Amino acid sequence: MASNQPNGNSSQYDNLGYLKDGSETSSYFDQPPNKYGVSAIEPAPRNFLPRITCTSEVGGKKIQPGSPPTPHNGTAVIDPSQSNFSLNNGQNEKISTVQVQPEIGDDEGPGEDRDTWDNPIEFLLSCISMSVGLGNVWRFPGVAAQNGGGAFLIPYLIVLLIIGRPIYYLEMCLGQFSRYGQVKVWNLSPIFKGIGYGSITGVIALVSYYCALMAITVFFFFASFAKDLPWSICDDTDKDYNCTFVSEENYAEHYYYNEVFPQRASIDDGLGKLHWKLALCLVFSWLIIFLSLVKGVKSSGKVAYFTAIFPYIVLLILLIRGLTLKGAGAGILYFVTPEWSALYKPKVWYAAVSQCFFSLTTGFGPIIMFSSFNPFGKNVYKDALIISFMDTFTSLLAGCTVFSVMGNLVEESKTLEFEDIEGGPSLAFILYPQAIAKFTWVPQLFAVLFFLMLFTLGLGSATSLTGGIITIICDQYITWKRWLVTLVVCTLGCLAGLMYLTEGGMLLLDLVDHFGASFIIYVMVMFECAGIAWVYGLSNICDDIEFMLGRRVGIYWRICWGLVIPVGLFGILLYYLITEPEFQSGPLPYPKVATICGWLLTGFAAALIPAWAIHAVATRKKGSIKEKIIEASKPTHRWGPQRRKQRSEWQAFRAEKKAQRSRKRFIIF
Repeated sequence: MASNQPNGNSSQYDNLGYLKDGSETSSYFDQPPNKYGVSAIEPAPRNFLPRITCTSEVGGKKIQPGSPPTPHNGTAVIDPSQSNFSLNNGQNEKISTVQVQPEIGDDEGPGEDRDTWDNPIEFLLSCISMSVGLGNVWRFPGVAAQNGGGAFLIPYLIVLLIIGRPIYYLEMCLGQFSRYGQVKVWNLSPIFKGIGYGSITGVIALVSYYCALMAITVFFFFASFAKDLPWSICDDTDKDYNCTFVSEENYAEHYYYNEVFPQRASIDDGLGKLHWKLALCLVFSWLIIFLSLVKGVKSSGKVAYFTAIFPYIVLLILLIRGLTLKGAGAGILYFVTPEWSALYKPKVWYAAVSQCFFSLTTGFGPIIMFSSFNPFGKNVYKDALIISFMDTFTSLLAGCTVFSVMGNLVEESKTLEFEDIEGGPSLAFILYPQAIAKFTWVPQLFAVLFFLMLFTLGLGSATSLTGGIITIICDQYITWKRWLVTLVVCTLGCLAGLMYLTEGGMLLLDLVDHFGASFIIYVMVMFECAGIAWVYGLSNICDDIEFMLGRRVGIYWRICWGLVIPVGLFGILLYYLITEPEFQSGPLPYPKVATICGWLLTGFAAALIPAWAIHAVATRKKGSIKEKIIEASKPTHRWGPQRRKQRSEWQAFRAEKKAQRSRKRFIIF
């Protein structure tokens, strides 16, 4: 077996090319080369792992391939013709069976059995499907309209260039370089491992209510097949309300709040009863997510062809139809006309960062997860530029599509004004359906296309978020069957989503979104960039990316990662904490206990960072606290390329770069 160590000193490395960490003994490595090697299973720290070496000798006797197994007292029974051996207790009673495989080749590594995309285009479409979601269609137009119209595009594009796109590119590189999910990627600096678990807390909070919103789109989708759209009429037959007091302009709003999703004005007395029809729609949504993820990237990659392309077809159809409506020009003009005074308001920049995070899905982990299934060396630089451009293009396209239709709605309405338009469920389930109902020909077709598009957008994002959770579990417990983990995660997600489909569910949704998703991700991304740039080292991560992609990291990326993002997000966080008023959804404030629970959720996620940092320091082998902290901040032997040849080349490349920097007196980025 060829040596893969940079200096040929094999005594410093184990049989997988990793630096020995003290858990090995020389007896494990003094055996002669043999045909078999044990498949390493490493869910726990390396020094706690049992080490079993399968050699070609048992009890001093040579074992030839094809020879029958021979029992030995207290040793192993090895069948070279099979892929396993058993451990006996000396009385022919089998203790356990260990799977073995042919010894790892010179150019293979412990992570090479990870799934990979069948086609590079599947990775690109999956990332587009993940990033282009409900936030682009029903959140962006409303946020833009409330924050200066066309002027909002300026801070949004600036934030996208200096925060959103650099984080996206960085997370892509981290996943592809390490071939790990968002928790194990912190082998680069174990003291920050809590960031991975903290972001997962935000993902769980987000995906739990995200699928509840998908359930509402499913309900509207099936309702759109009626002969007359149910929100275009008011039928009070056998109902406890009277349509006499409902104006035609309010039919859609009346239908949503009375037929689809009756809601409470307060959750002081609890969440209320569950809406069973929406519950069935939620089960349907999670079933589709399960089928999309059951085979990992092999199945989700195929689904991405539909979830990434179909929404653009529908948006173009709706835009063409909207442009033919009276008032469409006024609506689009309102969307793009800038209110320059809004640029001086800090809340507009805060809204731009929120929209950027929510839209690109940076900080949540799916980007790292998706790119971890890439082959080492794939040009993710180009992918990051394409995806960030498509995300911005989709937001603008959706804004023009929505406001072309809203322009017609305002034109024909006696009471509605552009300033009354808000993003979110009211836009998707009240205003837009109301506008579609006024179409003079086949409104059912446009309703079906619209709600199928919303469900498709939600499916693309939900599968990526859920897949990130599944990947973390499967990375940690590699012997667990992926389909079973997927089934359990989807089942638990479905059960958690039921609480959002109660009478007080939307109030709970706003609470969890505010405290459990938005705020948590701010904190995690800030610490993520600071930990990578300031602790692992900006030069080190740039060297890793240069080795992987074969292109030097430019000063634009270095300034964004090392200065703009961590410092900028910290400033935004301070602004948020100082100016944030008492949280409320609608006219009534939340009960104190609900607000306290929201802060406890945020505090729990944030506390994971110091908790795992303490764990990382406490489990180090050095003597003093200072030495333990320094060791916990350094990369473990698992950080780096997985293939042995690439790992050797990477170590030599890093050494050369370090020598070059040591000869320079001043280093600036």
